[in-house]
Amino acid sequence: MKKYEHLFYDGKWQIADSQVFSDVVNPATEEVIAQVIQATHQDVDQAVQAAKQAFPTWNQTSPKERAVYLEKVLEIIKRRQSDIETTIIQELGASKQFTQNAQVPIAIREMTATLSEFATFSFEETIDNALIIKEGFGVVACVTPWNYPFNQIQRKITPSLLAGNTVVIKPASNTPLTAILYAEIMEEVGLPKGVFNLVTGSGGDAGDYLVSHPDVDVISFTGSTEVGKNLYHHAATTVKKLVLELGGKSAMIYLKGGDLSYAVEAAANTVLDNQGQTCSALSRLFVPHDALEQTKEMLKKYYATIQVGDPFEETTRVGPMVSDSQRQTVLAYIQKGKEEGAEVLIGGHAIEGTGYFVEPTVFVQVKNEMTIAQEEIFGPVLTVLTYETIEEAIAMANDSIYGLSGAVVGPKEEAEKVARQLRTGNVIVNGGNRTAKAPFGGYKQSGLGRENGLYGLEDYLEIKAIFL
Repeated sequence: MKKYEHLFYDGKWQIADSQVFSDVVNPATEEVIAQVIQATHQDVDQAVQAAKQAFPTWNQTSPKERAVYLEKVLEIIKRRQSDIETTIIQELGASKQFTQNAQVPIAIREMTATLSEFATFSFEETIDNALIIKEGFGVVACVTPWNYPFNQIQRKITPSLLAGNTVVIKPASNTPLTAILYAEIMEEVGLPKGVFNLVTGSGGDAGDYLVSHPDVDVISFTGSTEVGKNLYHHAATTVKKLVLELGGKSAMIYLKGGDLSYAVEAAANTVLDNQGQTCSALSRLFVPHDALEQTKEMLKKYYATIQVGDPFEETTRVGPMVSDSQRQTVLAYIQKGKEEGAEVLIGGHAIEGTGYFVEPTVFVQVKNEMTIAQEEIFGPVLTVLTYETIEEAIAMANDSIYGLSGAVVGPKEEAEKVARQLRTGNVIVNGGNRTAKAPFGGYKQSGLGRENGLYGLEDYLEIKAIFL
């Protein structure tokens, strides 16, 4: 078992002020695989100070030169991809096939797309006698989640650094090893000291102290809506900019005349891959009432092919939940669904034995006001709802505090018409491919701001007008 005793700030690995460590647990085996130092407030102060001191010079560094550093980062990520994937499987429990197909490849695609768009981005323009200048804010506190531990760091630091900001990263306590790998990559690239900084620790202590720090100018957070709401309090003290990517309860709407089997499998995939620990998961499947029986048969047939188990096995599709706490949360939602009258079609139980495993679960006879149809479960749980009219389907899909993603499968023109009426930041129509240059983010309580491409860059830029 390895012990990580250092934090990374001011361009090098530093001895922490703390001597308190946190266990990192493999959720498939329940074994402690590492111990990671927990930053104190003094450690956070030093990391933020390093970022603050580095900002003026980095902000004045040419955009082209900043991009060269990030291009080097991308090349090292590609070279170390196998190491990163192994680490993610060990501490998150995502299956090998999903990790290799999505976790790191998505980061590579998104970073490549942002760098491509950035090549033609202008930081200055003239309007009448005004020179409009875009530049960095200052220090960005990046608080990242455990479900996509590598790409969620990438989504924050790539646009932040390209925009001219400096960053302090506080990764999730469940998956700090992936973040430490990221710091090793940044060290190898040789960024100017203080531009990238990493502190490990709990969200309730080091994380809260970081986001409330008076020298932090932007809070960039991905995680639950409940935690996101609390960040307004931390931001208020010095009027910090907030960039929030929060929860979701996204809908897949199947329209008659579309490919039902595709709609069923597409929705199911989002709650099977990564164990459903994905904010944009299509966890509500809407089908016409007279298509319910056919939908149930398709789901039974598809789920019969799904293997749950050791995430390192090539044939495993569904691994464990990230922690015992998350497993208990998912099981509590399943129990709530049963108590409120929903019918369990598939699964519905914990899997006995070692590891934090939950059976992939499907509920039918679900009403939209039920807890399992309204709250984000963040587990391998799919709810199937029925509708009589398209207007009813749209109304139910929009009847949510969230608005992160969605999907429609049906005849082309009709599906596009429905997509336009969904109050959500992303909608996939008939399996359309998501381009990494397009914005990702949510309506309502799913967040503030957008990620990816130039849309993500804009959230990290201040705008100045100089009248000549």
